[in-house]
Amino acid sequence: MHDPLGLYAPENRADPYPVLARLRREAPLYFAGNEGAGSYIVTRYADVAAGFRDPRLSASRAEAMAKRLPPEAREWVAPVTGNLAHWILLRDPPDHTRLRSLLGQAFTPRLIETWRPRIHQILDELLAAIEPGEVELVHALAGPLPVLVIGDMLGLPPGDRHRLKACSDAIAAFFGAAAMTQALLAGARAAILELEDYFRRAIAERRAAPRNDLLSALVAAEEQGSVLSEQELLSTCTAILFGGHETTTNLIANTVSTLLRHPDQLERLRAEPGLVASTIEEVLRFECPVSRMGRIARVDFEWHGQQLKAGDRLFLSFAAANRDEAQFPDPDRFDIARADNRHLGFSTGPHYCIGAALGRLEARLTLEALLKNFPRWELLETPVWLDNLTVRGPAALRVALG
Repeated sequence: MHDPLGLYAPENRADPYPVLARLRREAPLYFAGNEGAGSYIVTRYADVAAGFRDPRLSASRAEAMAKRLPPEAREWVAPVTGNLAHWILLRDPPDHTRLRSLLGQAFTPRLIETWRPRIHQILDELLAAIEPGEVELVHALAGPLPVLVIGDMLGLPPGDRHRLKACSDAIAAFFGAAAMTQALLAGARAAILELEDYFRRAIAERRAAPRNDLLSALVAAEEQGSVLSEQELLSTCTAILFGGHETTTNLIANTVSTLLRHPDQLERLRAEPGLVASTIEEVLRFECPVSRMGRIARVDFEWHGQQLKAGDRLFLSFAAANRDEAQFPDPDRFDIARADNRHLGFSTGPHYCIGAALGRLEARLTLEALLKNFPRWELLETPVWLDNLTVRGPAALRVALG
């Protein structure tokens, strides 16, 4: 991998922002490798925001993922790329528009608000199991809450959460690998096969006896024939499970971690609890749980003096754009009362995160509950960040709660 500035260096994982700032200044379209097709990092806010609306860039990149693999591995990994090819996140119009129209009905802010009591209930159950003292917060709270909520929405048994979380983590590792290994490929393949088998059985149950859940609504749409194909149904279930909790887990963990690293802001939040919503928005900017999102060039074109070719990969960096001094005054300062905070934490344009309202609500309610139940927080060890280029969050977060 071509990386003379060390963007991908493990030692920069905890704090990639100085390197990203240098890229914004010196190489806003940074050439990061050539594996059959060029690979570039886009770092300036205006460019990243424009990139998500640029018709020359395609979100459909499952095929490009396959092309990066050796020919003998492509067939073996076909279950992975075949499933991902139908994710709403990785589709272009008109298919993206059709899927978004269907799913958008379940994720409107008004309907998400009706889940507030159930989220409170799940939070109460998880917090009741946490004793004052040392706790690993990712395992105890940030991880289980979102997977239980999205599982509830789909109508899945709460007892399956560990299995579903493990599958989702394997897919996340595949998405964000700095270097693809046989172990990562095998993990993603096993996870996709397991999830598709799991959802086939759940779908068969809904066909026999529909319920009042999101999975039943998706099955009804598939049975109409013109809305969802069978593979789209399986892929959409997988994508909802993954997108419905992976980002939120890291948003919650990043919120606690960032506040603990900025005790003045934590004290301000305790004094002004009305800043909870603003705090979550600032975390989405300052320590975004998704570092980047990929696009594929549809055509040859020139950008920042470089000639891009059809098939080149571009990674639009949220982490860099959200610290751009051209957009945010004093961008490296964490300010829970920041005004005019138009961050890109949930992307922008047609692919704006469909689950943004759910993620925000879960993060706000979790932060409120933690502040209420445990007024004193202490960071026990410096977090080790996930070894992942796409999702950003601590692999574990050991804190003392009192």
